[in-house]
Amino acid sequence: MRTAYSVETVRTAERALMARLPEGALMQRAAAGLAAACAELLGGVYGRRAVLLVGSGDNGGDALYAGARLARRGAGVTAVLLAEDRTHPGGLAALRRAGGAIVRPDAAGAAIDRADLVLDGIVGIGGKGGLRPDAAPLAERAARSGAAVVAVDLPSGVDAESGEAPGAAVRADLTVTFGAYKPGLLIDPGRACAGVVRLVDIGLGPELPPEPAVEALQNADTAALLPRPAAESDKYGRGVVGVAAGSARYPGAAVLAVSGALRGGAGAVRYVGPSGQAVIARFPETLVSDRGPHKAGRVQAWVVGPGAGDDAATVAEVLGEDVPVLLDADGLRLADRDAVRARRAPTLMTPHAGEAAALLGVAREQVEAARLASVRELAARYGATVLLKGSTTLVADPGGGPVRVNPTGTPWLATAGSGDVLSGLAGSLLASGLSARDAGSVGAYLHGLAGRFAAGGAPIAADDIAEELPRAWRAVQD
Repeated sequence: MRTAYSVETVRTAERALMARLPEGALMQRAAAGLAAACAELLGGVYGRRAVLLVGSGDNGGDALYAGARLARRGAGVTAVLLAEDRTHPGGLAALRRAGGAIVRPDAAGAAIDRADLVLDGIVGIGGKGGLRPDAAPLAERAARSGAAVVAVDLPSGVDAESGEAPGAAVRADLTVTFGAYKPGLLIDPGRACAGVVRLVDIGLGPELPPEPAVEALQNADTAALLPRPAAESDKYGRGVVGVAAGSARYPGAAVLAVSGALRGGAGAVRYVGPSGQAVIARFPETLVSDRGPHKAGRVQAWVVGPGAGDDAATVAEVLGEDVPVLLDADGLRLADRDAVRARRAPTLMTPHAGEAAALLGVAREQVEAARLASVRELAARYGATVLLKGSTTLVADPGGGPVRVNPTGTPWLATAGSGDVLSGLAGSLLASGLSARDAGSVGAYLHGLAGRFAAGGAPIAADDIAEELPRAWRAVQD
């Protein structure tokens, strides 16, 4: 499991560790790891040119001490001081002793243009509101220069708590973070600014609490959650998922939701709706009914909403069932919030940013810019687990706790019907006995991995994603 901690949690851990270490030892550990990462990225240090963009405080100090290490190994190092009167004194002295040069911001352009590496030490994890006007042009020039850009702990201009980037921000090729991941490194738009993220262990582990702010499943975590049939299992014992989806206008949504459900671990899929002929023609193993959810037969979970059009009655009927329900697409629009909140069984809502914005009564851009706050608010408002789809898919429980971040996926997943496959898949995992949080997280993980396999750098259709789900399942287990 990859875990990320809030700024205050990290700072508290740092203070506890520093109280037991000689003065400056923690910064030297960070600087050593940062310099090693830079050297590895460059493929060698001697004769290379490095420019340090140095702000105030410890973040700038990390950059200066790392620059001093590079200078002692033969690199030409130039520091651009953006807060000269508040520059870390020890780091500045170390760089000067190592032969580093100092320039003012208005004279830094030529050095950046010649650089092999630009080290972003402008703002630390406490920064808010984007880059200041004096720093933004330097970050833009570094991006155009062709130099490798390395961020110290976090790209400057990105909010460490949320990944929000409300103004100009550094776009790094590599971010070297210290002690623990920060949520802003795992959540877009911050994740996109961070590039490759490398964690340097500085000894914080024992000081960190057991519950992080954000966590991301890895292959082993996902494999441990996958439902597996026992030797004595039958199709009903493995769980039955009901799918109430599709309409005369959108029959394909039903087919795609069923395709995901059949590959999600449940033993059987019951389909209810007007698209039964299309479903049975494609998937003859599906148990099809046209008598409504109440008379479809026993299920362990329902998926309702994909392509449902204006069928509010079916959505309301499913929400009245005392089993886990996954609510997607038109179901999100048609569902009564009080009915969702009143449910005793788990509810998993799976909106994309536009649907989440409509539910929250805000602009889509606001959701996309503040994904972490939006998914938490939506979960609390509806009393449901929420899977917010997008460039960073997030899963939040209504009672709080760590938000799950999905690390798999590809931009090629942004294709019609992709979400219907995910709904069927996650609903099947619900029927197999996973909690709403685990079903959403595992579903998103497998769906993203299947999308990668299907795409391979080329356009895909939703059906291609469903076809690759067994491969994704095997890859996670292997």
